[in-house]
Amino acid sequence: MKQLLTTGLAALLLLGGCTSNDDDDVAAPTLTNLNLALAPVATSTVQWTGVAVTQQGRVFANFPRMETDTIPYSVAEVSGTQATPFPDAEWNTWNRTLPPQNRFVCVQSVYVDANNFLWVLDAASPKMQGVVPGGAKLLKFDPTTRQLVQRFDFDETVAFPTSYLNDVRVDTQNNFAYITDSGAGALIVVNLATKKARRLLGNHPSTKSENLILTVEGRVWRNASGELPSIDSDGIALSPDRAYLYYHALTGRPLYRIATQYLRDENLPPTQLPQRIELLGNTNPPDGMIFDPAGNLYLTDIQNNAVTRITPSGELQLVAQDNQLKWPDSFSVGPDNSLYVTTSQLHIPRKERTEPYRILKMTLPQP
Repeated sequence: MKQLLTTGLAALLLLGGCTSNDDDDVAAPTLTNLNLALAPVATSTVQWTGVAVTQQGRVFANFPRMETDTIPYSVAEVSGTQATPFPDAEWNTWNRTLPPQNRFVCVQSVYVDANNFLWVLDAASPKMQGVVPGGAKLLKFDPTTRQLVQRFDFDETVAFPTSYLNDVRVDTQNNFAYITDSGAGALIVVNLATKKARRLLGNHPSTKSENLILTVEGRVWRNASGELPSIDSDGIALSPDRAYLYYHALTGRPLYRIATQYLRDENLPPTQLPQRIELLGNTNPPDGMIFDPAGNLYLTDIQNNAVTRITPSGELQLVAQDNQLKWPDSFSVGPDNSLYVTTSQLHIPRKERTEPYRILKMTLPQP
Protein backbone atom coordinates (compact mmCIF):
# COMPACT_ATOMS: atom_id res chain seq x y z
CA MET A 1 0.00 0.00 0.00
CA LYS A 2 2.88 2.36 0.72
CA GLN A 3 4.17 2.38 -2.85
CA LEU A 4 0.74 2.83 -4.34
CA LEU A 5 0.05 5.88 -2.22
CA THR A 6 3.38 7.57 -2.70
CA THR A 7 3.25 7.11 -6.47
CA GLY A 8 -0.46 7.33 -7.18
CA LEU A 9 -1.91 10.05 -5.01
CA ALA A 10 -0.23 12.92 -6.78
CA ALA A 11 -2.59 12.19 -9.67
CA LEU A 12 -5.60 12.35 -7.39
CA LEU A 13 -4.74 15.92 -6.50
CA LEU A 14 -5.19 16.84 -10.15
CA LEU A 15 -8.56 15.17 -10.61
CA GLY A 16 -10.85 18.06 -11.44
CA GLY A 17 -8.32 20.53 -10.06
CA CYS A 18 -7.89 21.25 -6.37
CA THR A 19 -8.68 24.78 -5.22
CA SER A 20 -5.50 26.52 -4.18
CA ASN A 21 -3.87 29.91 -4.07
CA ASP A 22 -1.96 29.47 -7.30
CA ASP A 23 -3.25 29.72 -10.84
CA ASP A 24 -1.07 27.11 -12.49
CA ASP A 25 -2.91 25.21 -15.21
CA VAL A 26 -2.09 21.53 -14.93
CA ALA A 27 -3.78 18.94 -17.09
CA ALA A 28 -5.76 16.42 -15.05
CA PRO A 29 -4.60 12.84 -15.54
CA THR A 30 -6.68 10.30 -17.37
CA LEU A 31 -8.06 7.89 -14.80
CA THR A 32 -9.81 4.59 -15.18
CA ASN A 33 -13.49 5.46 -14.85
CA LEU A 34 -15.53 2.67 -13.32
CA ASN A 35 -18.66 4.74 -13.92
CA LEU A 36 -20.63 2.83 -11.31
CA ALA A 37 -24.36 3.40 -11.36
CA LEU A 38 -25.89 5.19 -8.37
CA ALA A 39 -28.98 3.55 -6.92
CA PRO A 40 -31.27 5.45 -4.54
CA VAL A 41 -31.56 4.13 -0.99
CA ALA A 42 -33.16 6.93 1.01
CA THR A 43 -33.89 10.65 0.93
CA SER A 44 -34.48 13.14 3.70
CA THR A 45 -35.51 16.73 4.20
CA VAL A 46 -33.38 16.73 7.37
CA GLN A 47 -29.63 17.00 6.87
CA TRP A 48 -27.61 13.88 7.58
CA THR A 49 -23.89 13.18 7.50
CA GLY A 50 -23.13 9.56 8.41
CA VAL A 51 -24.49 6.21 7.27
CA ALA A 52 -24.05 2.70 8.67
CA VAL A 53 -25.35 -0.56 7.22
CA THR A 54 -25.79 -3.73 9.28
CA GLN A 55 -25.12 -7.29 8.16
CA GLN A 56 -28.87 -7.65 7.59
CA GLY A 57 -28.92 -4.61 5.29
CA ARG A 58 -30.59 -2.24 7.75
CA VAL A 59 -29.53 1.34 7.02
CA PHE A 60 -28.95 3.88 9.79
CA ALA A 61 -28.16 7.57 9.42
CA ASN A 62 -27.26 10.35 11.80
CA PHE A 63 -28.52 13.92 11.75
CA PRO A 64 -26.24 16.45 13.49
CA ARG A 65 -27.31 19.73 15.01
CA MET A 66 -24.84 21.34 12.65
CA GLU A 67 -26.95 24.23 11.43
CA THR A 68 -29.89 24.36 13.83
CA ASP A 69 -30.71 23.26 17.37
CA THR A 70 -34.10 21.99 16.27
CA ILE A 71 -34.14 18.59 14.54
CA PRO A 72 -36.70 15.76 14.77
CA TYR A 73 -34.14 13.02 15.52
CA SER A 74 -30.40 12.46 15.73
CA VAL A 75 -30.17 8.77 14.78
CA ALA A 76 -32.72 6.91 12.67
CA GLU A 77 -33.19 3.77 10.65
CA VAL A 78 -34.00 4.94 7.13
CA SER A 79 -35.61 3.52 4.02
CA GLY A 80 -36.98 5.49 1.11
CA THR A 81 -38.47 8.62 2.66
CA GLN A 82 -39.13 6.99 6.02
CA ALA A 83 -37.06 7.53 9.16
CA THR A 84 -37.62 5.71 12.46
CA PRO A 85 -35.80 7.22 15.46
CA PHE A 86 -33.29 4.82 17.02
CA PRO A 87 -33.19 3.45 19.66
CA ASP A 88 -36.24 5.40 20.84
CA ALA A 89 -37.78 8.86 21.01
CA GLU A 90 -36.27 9.74 24.38
CA TRP A 91 -32.68 9.32 23.21
CA ASN A 92 -33.55 11.55 20.25
CA THR A 93 -35.10 14.33 22.32
CA TRP A 94 -32.74 16.99 23.61
CA ASN A 95 -32.64 20.71 24.21
CA ARG A 96 -30.39 22.87 26.32
CA THR A 97 -32.60 22.48 29.39
CA LEU A 98 -32.14 18.68 29.44
CA PRO A 99 -29.15 16.70 30.75
CA PRO A 100 -27.00 15.39 27.90
CA GLN A 101 -25.80 12.07 29.32
CA ASN A 102 -28.59 9.79 28.06
CA ARG A 103 -29.67 11.81 25.05
CA PHE A 104 -28.15 12.56 21.67
CA VAL A 105 -26.87 16.14 21.58
CA CYS A 106 -25.11 16.44 18.22
CA VAL A 107 -24.38 13.10 16.57
CA GLN A 108 -21.79 13.35 13.82
CA SER A 109 -21.15 9.72 12.92
CA VAL A 110 -22.59 6.20 13.03
CA TYR A 111 -20.67 3.00 12.38
CA VAL A 112 -21.41 -0.74 12.28
CA ASP A 113 -18.54 -2.92 13.48
CA ALA A 114 -17.52 -6.42 12.42
CA ASN A 115 -19.75 -7.90 15.14
CA ASN A 116 -22.79 -6.03 13.83
CA PHE A 117 -23.07 -3.52 16.69
CA LEU A 118 -24.06 0.06 15.92
CA TRP A 119 -21.76 2.75 17.30
CA VAL A 120 -22.96 6.34 17.72
CA LEU A 121 -20.44 9.18 18.06
CA ASP A 122 -21.94 12.20 19.80
CA ALA A 123 -19.75 15.28 19.28
CA ALA A 124 -22.15 17.18 21.58
CA SER A 125 -21.26 20.49 19.94
CA PRO A 126 -24.39 22.00 18.37
CA LYS A 127 -23.52 24.26 15.43
CA MET A 128 -19.86 23.47 16.23
CA GLN A 129 -20.03 26.21 18.86
CA GLY A 130 -18.66 24.29 21.82
CA VAL A 131 -19.01 20.93 23.53
CA VAL A 132 -21.92 20.71 25.95
CA PRO A 133 -20.36 19.65 29.28
CA GLY A 134 -20.96 15.96 29.90
CA GLY A 135 -22.32 15.38 26.40
CA ALA A 136 -19.36 14.05 24.36
CA LYS A 137 -19.62 10.26 24.15
CA LEU A 138 -19.26 7.09 22.13
CA LEU A 139 -22.16 4.66 22.43
CA LYS A 140 -22.50 1.01 21.40
CA PHE A 141 -26.01 -0.29 20.64
CA ASP A 142 -27.39 -3.68 19.71
CA PRO A 143 -29.49 -2.91 16.63
CA THR A 144 -31.65 -5.99 17.22
CA THR A 145 -32.62 -5.35 20.82
CA ARG A 146 -32.16 -1.57 20.57
CA GLN A 147 -30.34 -1.70 23.91
CA LEU A 148 -27.29 0.30 24.92
CA VAL A 149 -24.45 -2.21 25.35
CA GLN A 150 -21.51 0.00 26.25
CA ARG A 151 -20.71 3.68 26.62
CA PHE A 152 -17.61 5.85 26.77
CA ASP A 153 -17.91 9.38 28.10
CA PHE A 154 -15.20 11.90 27.28
CA ASP A 155 -14.25 14.61 29.74
CA GLU A 156 -12.65 17.91 28.78
CA THR A 157 -9.14 16.41 28.83
CA VAL A 158 -10.13 14.23 25.86
CA ALA A 159 -12.87 16.28 24.16
CA PHE A 160 -11.81 19.90 24.53
CA PRO A 161 -14.49 22.62 24.67
CA THR A 162 -13.45 23.45 21.09
CA SER A 163 -13.45 19.82 19.91
CA TYR A 164 -15.76 18.34 17.30
CA LEU A 165 -15.59 14.55 17.37
CA ASN A 166 -16.06 13.69 13.73
CA ASP A 167 -15.69 10.07 12.69
CA VAL A 168 -14.99 6.70 14.27
CA ARG A 169 -13.63 3.29 13.33
CA VAL A 170 -13.79 0.29 15.65
CA ASP A 171 -11.30 -2.58 15.68
CA THR A 172 -13.16 -5.53 17.23
CA GLN A 173 -10.11 -7.78 17.00
CA ASN A 174 -7.87 -5.61 19.17
CA ASN A 175 -10.76 -3.96 21.04
CA PHE A 176 -9.91 -0.33 20.22
CA ALA A 177 -11.77 2.62 18.70
CA TYR A 178 -10.20 5.49 16.77
CA ILE A 179 -11.81 8.93 16.50
CA THR A 180 -10.88 12.12 14.66
CA ASP A 181 -11.31 15.53 16.25
CA SER A 182 -11.96 18.02 13.47
CA GLY A 183 -12.47 20.98 15.79
CA ALA A 184 -9.24 20.88 17.76
CA GLY A 185 -7.15 18.57 15.59
CA ALA A 186 -6.21 15.24 17.16
CA LEU A 187 -6.73 11.50 17.14
CA ILE A 188 -8.56 9.99 20.09
CA VAL A 189 -7.74 6.36 20.84
CA VAL A 190 -10.10 4.41 23.10
CA ASN A 191 -9.14 1.13 24.75
CA LEU A 192 -12.56 -0.52 24.79
CA ALA A 193 -11.49 -3.06 27.42
CA THR A 194 -10.17 -0.60 29.99
CA LYS A 195 -12.34 2.35 28.85
CA LYS A 196 -9.23 4.54 28.82
CA ALA A 197 -9.28 7.27 26.16
CA ARG A 198 -6.12 9.07 25.06
CA ARG A 199 -5.78 12.22 23.01
CA LEU A 200 -2.86 11.88 20.60
CA LEU A 201 -1.07 14.02 18.01
CA GLY A 202 -2.94 17.13 19.11
CA ASN A 203 0.10 19.29 18.41
CA HIS A 204 1.18 17.62 15.19
CA PRO A 205 0.65 19.16 11.71
CA SER A 206 -0.82 15.89 10.41
CA THR A 207 -4.05 16.49 12.34
CA LYS A 208 -4.31 20.17 11.41
CA SER A 209 -6.07 22.12 8.68
CA GLU A 210 -4.14 23.84 5.91
CA ASN A 211 -6.91 26.47 5.73
CA LEU A 212 -7.64 25.35 2.20
CA ILE A 213 -10.46 27.26 0.53
CA LEU A 214 -12.94 24.80 -0.97
CA THR A 215 -14.96 25.57 -4.08
CA VAL A 216 -17.84 23.20 -4.80
CA GLU A 217 -20.19 23.57 -7.78
CA GLY A 218 -18.87 27.07 -8.30
CA ARG A 219 -19.46 28.11 -4.67
CA VAL A 220 -16.78 29.00 -2.17
CA TRP A 221 -17.68 27.06 0.96
CA ARG A 222 -18.57 29.33 3.85
CA ASN A 223 -20.34 28.66 7.13
CA ALA A 224 -23.60 30.24 8.22
CA SER A 225 -21.72 33.31 9.44
CA GLY A 226 -20.03 33.75 6.08
CA GLU A 227 -16.63 32.65 7.37
CA LEU A 228 -14.28 30.26 5.62
CA PRO A 229 -14.31 27.03 7.66
CA SER A 230 -11.04 25.53 8.84
CA ILE A 231 -11.58 21.84 9.61
CA ASP A 232 -8.88 19.65 11.13
CA SER A 233 -8.57 15.83 11.11
CA ASP A 234 -11.82 14.56 9.66
CA GLY A 235 -11.90 11.50 7.39
CA ILE A 236 -10.60 8.25 8.85
CA ALA A 237 -10.14 4.71 7.52
CA LEU A 238 -8.91 1.50 9.12
CA SER A 239 -7.13 -0.95 6.82
CA PRO A 240 -8.78 -4.38 6.48
CA ASP A 241 -5.92 -6.02 8.39
CA ARG A 242 -6.31 -3.35 11.11
CA ALA A 243 -2.61 -2.58 10.82
CA TYR A 244 -2.92 1.05 9.71
CA LEU A 245 -5.12 4.03 10.45
CA TYR A 246 -5.46 6.58 7.65
CA TYR A 247 -6.58 10.15 8.36
CA HIS A 248 -7.02 13.46 6.57
CA ALA A 249 -7.97 17.04 7.43
CA LEU A 250 -10.99 18.32 5.52
CA THR A 251 -9.48 21.69 4.57
CA GLY A 252 -6.15 20.20 3.66
CA ARG A 253 -4.47 18.06 1.03
CA PRO A 254 -2.16 15.57 2.77
CA LEU A 255 -3.19 12.00 3.51
CA TYR A 256 -1.43 10.35 6.43
CA ARG A 257 -1.31 6.95 8.02
CA ILE A 258 0.15 5.47 11.18
CA ALA A 259 0.52 1.86 12.29
CA THR A 260 -2.14 1.08 14.87
CA GLN A 261 0.34 -0.84 17.00
CA TYR A 262 1.84 2.50 17.99
CA LEU A 263 -1.53 4.08 18.73
CA ARG A 264 -2.44 1.13 20.95
CA ASP A 265 0.86 1.14 22.84
CA GLU A 266 0.23 3.08 26.04
CA ASN A 267 3.88 2.71 27.03
CA LEU A 268 5.13 4.51 23.93
CA PRO A 269 5.84 8.14 24.82
CA PRO A 270 3.52 10.41 22.81
CA THR A 271 6.57 12.39 21.73
CA GLN A 272 7.70 9.36 19.72
CA LEU A 273 4.47 9.04 17.74
CA PRO A 274 5.38 11.64 15.07
CA GLN A 275 8.28 9.44 14.01
CA ARG A 276 5.78 6.72 13.10
CA ILE A 277 3.57 8.89 10.88
CA GLU A 278 3.77 8.37 7.12
CA LEU A 279 2.88 11.17 4.70
CA LEU A 280 1.41 9.33 1.72
CA GLY A 281 0.72 12.16 -0.71
CA ASN A 282 -1.83 14.83 -1.53
CA THR A 283 -5.45 14.29 -2.51
CA ASN A 284 -8.44 16.36 -3.37
CA PRO A 285 -10.12 17.22 -0.04
CA PRO A 286 -12.23 14.25 1.10
CA ASP A 287 -14.89 14.30 3.77
CA GLY A 288 -15.26 10.53 4.12
CA MET A 289 -12.88 7.61 3.62
CA ILE A 290 -13.30 3.85 3.91
CA PHE A 291 -11.68 0.57 2.88
CA ASP A 292 -13.65 -2.25 1.33
CA PRO A 293 -12.75 -5.85 2.29
CA ALA A 294 -10.63 -6.18 -0.86
CA GLY A 295 -8.32 -3.37 0.28
CA ASN A 296 -9.50 -0.56 -1.99
CA LEU A 297 -9.38 2.84 -0.30
CA TYR A 298 -12.36 5.05 -1.19
CA LEU A 299 -12.40 8.83 -0.79
CA THR A 300 -15.20 11.28 -1.38
CA ASP A 301 -14.15 14.08 -3.73
CA ILE A 302 -16.38 16.86 -2.51
CA GLN A 303 -15.18 19.47 -5.00
CA ASN A 304 -16.01 17.32 -8.01
CA ASN A 305 -19.27 15.53 -7.05
CA ALA A 306 -17.28 12.33 -7.15
CA VAL A 307 -16.02 9.20 -5.42
CA THR A 308 -12.50 7.94 -6.11
CA ARG A 309 -10.52 4.93 -4.99
CA ILE A 310 -6.98 3.60 -4.88
CA THR A 311 -6.67 -0.11 -5.54
CA PRO A 312 -4.23 -2.43 -3.71
CA SER A 313 -2.14 -2.55 -6.90
CA GLY A 314 -1.78 1.23 -6.89
CA GLU A 315 -4.23 2.20 -9.61
CA LEU A 316 -6.12 5.42 -9.11
CA GLN A 317 -9.73 5.12 -10.27
CA LEU A 318 -12.75 7.35 -10.62
CA VAL A 319 -15.58 5.31 -9.11
CA ALA A 320 -18.51 7.62 -9.85
CA GLN A 321 -19.12 11.24 -10.73
CA ASP A 322 -22.65 12.62 -10.74
CA ASN A 323 -24.51 15.82 -9.92
CA GLN A 324 -26.48 13.84 -7.34
CA LEU A 325 -23.29 13.62 -5.28
CA LYS A 326 -23.73 17.05 -3.74
CA TRP A 327 -21.01 17.05 -1.10
CA PRO A 328 -20.58 13.26 -0.78
CA ASP A 329 -20.03 12.99 2.93
CA SER A 330 -19.65 9.55 4.52
CA PHE A 331 -19.41 5.90 3.50
CA SER A 332 -20.52 2.48 4.63
CA VAL A 333 -19.90 -0.87 2.95
CA GLY A 334 -22.99 -3.08 3.03
CA PRO A 335 -23.41 -6.86 3.01
CA ASP A 336 -24.69 -6.71 -0.57
CA ASN A 337 -21.23 -5.74 -1.89
CA SER A 338 -22.40 -2.15 -2.20
CA LEU A 339 -20.78 1.12 -1.20
CA TYR A 340 -23.25 3.48 0.47
CA VAL A 341 -22.65 7.25 0.51
CA THR A 342 -24.54 10.20 1.97
CA THR A 343 -24.86 13.68 0.53
CA SER A 344 -25.01 16.58 2.97
CA GLN A 345 -24.96 19.63 0.63
CA LEU A 346 -22.76 21.54 3.06
CA HIS A 347 -21.59 23.93 0.35
CA ILE A 348 -25.11 25.22 -0.36
CA PRO A 349 -26.59 27.76 2.10
CA ARG A 350 -29.38 26.08 4.02
CA LYS A 351 -32.17 28.31 2.69
CA GLU A 352 -31.06 27.72 -0.91
CA ARG A 353 -31.19 23.92 -0.87
CA THR A 354 -33.95 22.60 -3.10
CA GLU A 355 -33.04 18.92 -3.42
CA PRO A 356 -33.42 16.27 -0.69
CA TYR A 357 -30.41 14.83 1.07
CA ARG A 358 -29.65 11.42 -0.41
CA ILE A 359 -28.19 8.08 0.46
CA LEU A 360 -26.99 6.37 -2.69
CA LYS A 361 -25.28 3.07 -3.24
CA MET A 362 -22.99 1.58 -5.86
CA THR A 363 -22.44 -2.12 -6.49
CA LEU A 364 -18.72 -2.71 -6.22
CA PRO A 365 -16.85 -4.66 -8.89
CA GLN A 366 -15.87 -8.16 -7.88
CA PRO A 367 -12.16 -8.49 -6.99
